[in-house]
Amino acid sequence: MTSNSELLGAFETHDPAAIRSALDAGCSPTALIDGKSPLTLLTEMYTRTSRFADCLRVLLDAGASFNDPFLESLLLDDADKLRGILKSSSSELARRFHLNCAYTPLVGASPLHICAEYNSIRCARVLLDAGHPIDATAAIDASGFGGHTPLFHTVNSNRNYCRPMMELLVDAGGSLDVRLKGIVWGSGFEWETTILDVTPFSYAQCGLYFQFHRREDHIYSNLSYL
Repeated sequence: MTSNSELLGAFETHDPAAIRSALDAGCSPTALIDGKSPLTLLTEMYTRTSRFADCLRVLLDAGASFNDPFLESLLLDDADKLRGILKSSSSELARRFHLNCAYTPLVGASPLHICAEYNSIRCARVLLDAGHPIDATAAIDASGFGGHTPLFHTVNSNRNYCRPMMELLVDAGGSLDVRLKGIVWGSGFEWETTILDVTPFSYAQCGLYFQFHRREDHIYSNLSYL
C-alpha cells in the first residue's frame, strides 16, 4: 500500500495520473487524512492549474463525494450539469458556501465566488446568464472583515490562473469601486495576512507582497487591465 504522502504530493502538483496510481495502490478516496477528507485537502490546496477539475474527477470517480451536486458542478466547471440543476431549482443561485481556502476567504461565498476562485469560466457564464448578481458579497466576520465580491478572488491569483475570470467579471460590469474594511488572506494558513482598507486595485497590488509569491509582471499586467 502506498503512503498518503504520495497522494498529497499528487494533489500538490495537480497530477491526475499520480492520484489514480496512489488510489490503485491502496490509498482511500474517502478516508480522513489528519482529520480532513481527500476532497477537502485537494480543494484547499494552494495550487491553481487547469488540471484541478481532472484531479477532482479522479476522486469522484473513485467514490468520493461532496454530497452536493451543485458544488461539484461548479468545481468541475461542468456547465451542462449546472444548467440542469438550475433548470430544476433556480433557488440554488442563492446558496452560500463555506470552504477552507488558501487565499481569499470562501466564507459565506456565493456560487460565483467559487467559480472565481477556481477559474470555472463556463459555469460563471451560466450563472450570470441565469441572473446571478455579479457583485454578490461574501460573509463579513466579527471584526468587520470580508464582504468581498467575486472579482477579489481573481486579481492576484496563484500563477495568475484566474486572469480569464478577472477579465470576464470586469467586462460583464463587475464593480471596481468596492471598498472593504479588510480581508484576512490565507486565514488559518502560515501565510495568513490581514489587509486593511481594500479595493480591487489595492488587493491586486498585494500580489507584490513577499508572502503572496506572485510574479511582478502578472500583477502589473492585472493592474493595467483594471
